[in-house]
Amino acid sequence: MGSSPARRRRRVRGPAVAVALALVVAGGTGYTASAADHERVVNGTFDNGTSAPWWTGAGTTGQVTGGEFCVAVTGGTTNPWDALIGQNGVPFEEGESYTFEFDAHATTAQRISAVTGEGVSPYRQISKQDFDVTAAKQHFTYTFTSALDFPDAGNGQVAFHLGGQTFDNTVCVDNVSLVGGAVPPGGPAPVTKKVQVNQTAYVPGLPKHATLVTDATTPQDWALRNSAGAAVATGKATPKGTDAASGDPVQIIDFSAYDTAGTGYTLVVGEDVSYPFDIGVQPYKDLRKDSLAFFYHQRSGIPIEAQYVGDTYARAAGHLNVAPNKGDDAVPCRADLACGYTLDVRGGWYDAGDHGKYVVNGGISAWQVLDTYERAVALGDASALGDGTLSIPENHNGVPDVLDEARWEVEFLLRMQAPNGMVHHKVHDAAWTGLPTLPSQDPQPRRLSAVSTAATLNTAAVGAQAARIWRTIDPAFSARALAAAEKAYAAAKADPNRLADPNDGTGGGAYNDDTVTDEFYWAAAELYTTTGGAAYRADVTGSPLYKGKSLTTRGFDWASTGPLGDVTLAVVPNGLPPADIAETRSAFTTTADAHLAQIATQGYPAPYQTSDGSYDWGSNGLVANNAMVLALASDFTGQPKYRAGVYETMGYLLGRNPNSYSYVSGYGDQPVRNVHHRFWANQLDASLPTAPPGVLSGGPNSGLQDPVAARLLAGCKPQKCFVDHIEAYSLNEVTVNWNSALAWVANWAAEKSDRAAGCAVDYQVAKWGTGQTATLTVTNTGATPWTGWKLGFSFGGGQKITNGWSATWAQNGRDVTATNLSWNAGLAPGSTAHLGYVASSTTADADPPAFSVNGEVCTRK
Repeated sequence: MGSSPARRRRRVRGPAVAVALALVVAGGTGYTASAADHERVVNGTFDNGTSAPWWTGAGTTGQVTGGEFCVAVTGGTTNPWDALIGQNGVPFEEGESYTFEFDAHATTAQRISAVTGEGVSPYRQISKQDFDVTAAKQHFTYTFTSALDFPDAGNGQVAFHLGGQTFDNTVCVDNVSLVGGAVPPGGPAPVTKKVQVNQTAYVPGLPKHATLVTDATTPQDWALRNSAGAAVATGKATPKGTDAASGDPVQIIDFSAYDTAGTGYTLVVGEDVSYPFDIGVQPYKDLRKDSLAFFYHQRSGIPIEAQYVGDTYARAAGHLNVAPNKGDDAVPCRADLACGYTLDVRGGWYDAGDHGKYVVNGGISAWQVLDTYERAVALGDASALGDGTLSIPENHNGVPDVLDEARWEVEFLLRMQAPNGMVHHKVHDAAWTGLPTLPSQDPQPRRLSAVSTAATLNTAAVGAQAARIWRTIDPAFSARALAAAEKAYAAAKADPNRLADPNDGTGGGAYNDDTVTDEFYWAAAELYTTTGGAAYRADVTGSPLYKGKSLTTRGFDWASTGPLGDVTLAVVPNGLPPADIAETRSAFTTTADAHLAQIATQGYPAPYQTSDGSYDWGSNGLVANNAMVLALASDFTGQPKYRAGVYETMGYLLGRNPNSYSYVSGYGDQPVRNVHHRFWANQLDASLPTAPPGVLSGGPNSGLQDPVAARLLAGCKPQKCFVDHIEAYSLNEVTVNWNSALAWVANWAAEKSDRAAGCAVDYQVAKWGTGQTATLTVTNTGATPWTGWKLGFSFGGGQKITNGWSATWAQNGRDVTATNLSWNAGLAPGSTAHLGYVASSTTADADPPAFSVNGEVCTRK
């Protein structure tokens, strides 16, 4: 809906300097650098009409005018560095030569300084050169050798000092360039495998695919080796040509027929060997917990204790008024708002790698964590989500731990409600804090941003959801949550166009959203499902988004929340007509089919499509949300193709991608380590940790909205726009809503693979020129009786069933179901049912690749 979250959520980091020596910079250059020249400045020509990632300091305001970056400088300052502009994240190498050049002119002649050095304390200087700027545009240049070393672009900076004048002035710069060094900006690229696999595990009974990068056009021989190095399966890869999203020439390796559980498998093609992986029936049992543990790590207002996270990740509580920290117990509104009150907004989750707490991102995150439980209760198995399953302070209190964790955020959302029922959009520091900064060491004052309709509706939706979940667990909390939700919804209806300010991005992301139709639909759906109220029902059924109209192949996120309402209406019992619920569920299967069709064309299976093929900020979160759509399609239909699609998608996130990274920390042999975070900042401070296991990186982003990404990845193909660097915040940031998506899907995947298949199918087919006859034997291989069963599969070609026996047969396109008859419904362990069909077909039509019973993929006899 509207612009992408990457554009809406763009974070413009200000200078890390506070005083003294800022440093040099501007972006691109009129000089055309060759690859060996290693241009260090981003956007030095300002040809795109923007100044990002340039910042302005105290006493300066700037904008791009006529292709130049023109800066208004307030007079009356004492020192040159009292008014400055600059760019952070500039790499320097000790002993290497650099040439700094730029064009400049000013309304009134003055002296300026071009400076390079360190962007954080102690602000050591590398070089400084003074230039006299006049009304006539001039070209300036100087060369220097660096005595400092910032090769990974972590702390280097360039800046212009414009202060020390008695008069106001305007200074314009253009064609800024800093060329030199031996190592490419961002450092050497990581080793990329030619054979890309899910670095964690594959599930028996499901498709198992890998991607081979090769220029060869003929099928390549592959071998699957066990941990001892012995070949246990061989075959030939299938050429796919050049993959559009990555630019890689690829072939697909299919080793689905091999189902022997084990660890340390590798795929080998010639001299190329994949990262090791496992084959097993419980590959996601740890990830389901680790992905939820992320939220305890992100808690605000409580110490993160070693007994729950270990000594490495323990830290003091943040924002509780313990010096130098400012507290969240009495936070005023931003000075220009003058709201006349303060709010106690302690608690909640820090949104991302910074110390901000945002209602519109917290809303979808809390909802998704709660829905992980609510969906499991309604359609799956919630036994692994009970009390005592997570390592958090509230375990063993008689309430499922997943609900305890979500409540920490729900309580915060309720505290953000203003007296009039509207909800403040966010709370965060008055200015951006530097990297690294622990929450307890953050000295910034805290401020509430304005209320917004979107934030108000997020609170209404989550409050209503919480009210029904806690109705019998904690009736008092349930009533309080519902009262706040109904008050918020009424306030939003009375003030429907209070939109967040897109320019409110100092100290925290803006999170502006120009369309709130989706939030109204979502909130109405939650309130109707909880209360059954006629007015809420009318708002649901009268919405243009009703019955899955907002589901798209791009996916949903914090700014596109309509599908959240659809999930609730399709999963949680309510009073809507069954035909409407069926139509909503059909919207999920239609979208899921589009995802599967896309995956079939890809070298790397990422169910995610934008109109221009680009990847947005947080693409991995969108990919995970689309895996959720596939999972729900599996829940609704029992078709094994959707279940297989979820595990294929998990493979992409866990290493089967063109960057050879597992985008989940702690999983695989090459996981992300240097996510953008102010505590998990080991890359900048060796005394601090890397991210704990189970944290999802934002992933590839074509926008490249940070200096490290822009320097290193210009011209990258969408899936290759990624680097594991702490300063690459537009690629490697972490957020609560991306991890809530991972947690939902990981818990679903764990549930569906927690046990060996309880069914087996023997499929025999006889074919002739225009038809085929198949007989199937379905066996209950589990330990409990079946009181009913439904077989599901998908044809591999154009087969059409013309007759069937011993079951009720139904076909929709390639998808087929066979439901038990009354006389063969009950199957005891070890018992079998025999059924079959006649179909029109050709000899080229492929057999079904997999079968499921009641949604569980069966082993093949």
